[in-house]
Amino acid sequence: MALDGGAGGAWGGLVGALAYAALAVAALRLVLSYKSAAHALRRAWRWADERAQAYQYYEVPRLAADGAENPLFRKAAAYVSSLPSLEDADAACVVSSAAKSNDFALQLGAGHAARDAFLGARLEWTNAAAAAGGGRLVLRVRRHDRTRVLRPYLQHVESVADEMEARRRELRIYANTGAGKGGSGATRWASAPFTHPATLDTVAMDPELKARVRADLEGFLKGRVYYHRLGRVWRRSYLLYGAPGTGKSTFAAAMARFLGYDVYEVDLSRAASGEDDLRALLLDTAPRSLILVEDLDRYLRAGDGETAAARTARVLGFMDGISSCCGEERVMVFTMSGGKDGVDPAVLRPGRLDVHIHFTMCDFEGFKALASNYLGLKDHKLYPQVEEGFQGGARLSPAELGEIMIANRGSPSRALRTVISALQHVAPPPPPAAAARPPRLTSRWSGHLDYASAASDATAAGQSSPRAGGGGGFGKDAPIREFKKLYGLIKYRSRKEAGVVPVDDSAASPNGRASEASSDKDRAGDS
Repeated sequence: MALDGGAGGAWGGLVGALAYAALAVAALRLVLSYKSAAHALRRAWRWADERAQAYQYYEVPRLAADGAENPLFRKAAAYVSSLPSLEDADAACVVSSAAKSNDFALQLGAGHAARDAFLGARLEWTNAAAAAGGGRLVLRVRRHDRTRVLRPYLQHVESVADEMEARRRELRIYANTGAGKGGSGATRWASAPFTHPATLDTVAMDPELKARVRADLEGFLKGRVYYHRLGRVWRRSYLLYGAPGTGKSTFAAAMARFLGYDVYEVDLSRAASGEDDLRALLLDTAPRSLILVEDLDRYLRAGDGETAAARTARVLGFMDGISSCCGEERVMVFTMSGGKDGVDPAVLRPGRLDVHIHFTMCDFEGFKALASNYLGLKDHKLYPQVEEGFQGGARLSPAELGEIMIANRGSPSRALRTVISALQHVAPPPPPAAAARPPRLTSRWSGHLDYASAASDATAAGQSSPRAGGGGGFGKDAPIREFKKLYGLIKYRSRKEAGVVPVDDSAASPNGRASEASSDKDRAGDS
């Protein structure tokens, strides 16, 4: 009897220990998998909340009643595949791209659901089972939200899908090849895939200037409603000007890549004589395109039996004539290899060239940016010698520095020594005149950005433009100019009260001899 009692107690103790161990394992598992427990609780709460709501269901079939494809189905499927909630869905399909390797995407499989939110409303997409129509998507909306949300949400779905499709499509570059066959005058475009790798992130440029250009382009992309409200054509124009090799064409390619626009490169020398040919070129371009015209200043000079005035008139009609308003969502980019001084101000005015970006030669700051991109250098023992060369006034173009670094990319020290040698053989620019303005705040190697409207505002106010040909700037010399004007006005009034009227002789005699003669005459009169 005692033995039987002892065996029963031992057996009961073993069972209790196993029970406690099982509870401890369950508690440990629950603690370690708290995310799963939280997910289960959220699903239970969502299930209860969904059962307490009233919903409206909208089907989006793949095919319409007449058998044609429903464009909304394609756009909705693309939109749903981009939803972040698809990654948290209970099930999804994984597909790969046939055009790109290692390019995977999620899609909503049959019977799967993905949630979305819009204007404070909760929505859900469900991929219904395939039917005779070839499949359908079902959108679920709360009944009290349907009148407020449905139409704006579907417009949002189409807009996002269009942007995704535009960014995924292959960009192309077009070049005009002259008149069509038989002398009909019809223009032609030859095209090829646009594979230029430049992007705004990889372009070596002053970060502040790059951020301002990026913000300007983003504002244009989102400005359809704003431009239409103002009654203006949805178009933006840029002038990239500077010495050869400063990166103007590369920057234009980066702009096209950022916008996701095709490039139409207009060769003005190939266009037949007559303004109608340039207009036909413009009318034959598609929306969402960047129209590039290079070396504008070179074309505007007289040549081939044409006067400069005739070429200027043709370009003006091309830039903002009535025909240029027939197409929207276009960006026009013009480049010039020189300054703006020799160009007709009518070409540079706002509306024809809205934003002016000056590309200058590299200084030491620009060199360091290029060395970081090309050679991966943040600092080097030869940097002081390179800086000394730049401080001496020597300048190199980004193209020259890039070629040196590419040729010596295996040895950064050799690349820097080659740069030092090149700086020693470059003649420094002539020293500025005594009456020259102080340097601009934005006169760094990467250039500066001007808004042409600033120049027109100054002209309308009776003030002189800071630079011939228009283009207001973001510089430090504006307060200095205002101070000089105020000082001159005070001096003029004081001399007028004393009976002396100042005369500006510099306009009649730039070398100042007339001023000297008048001063001698005054001294003779005093004596």
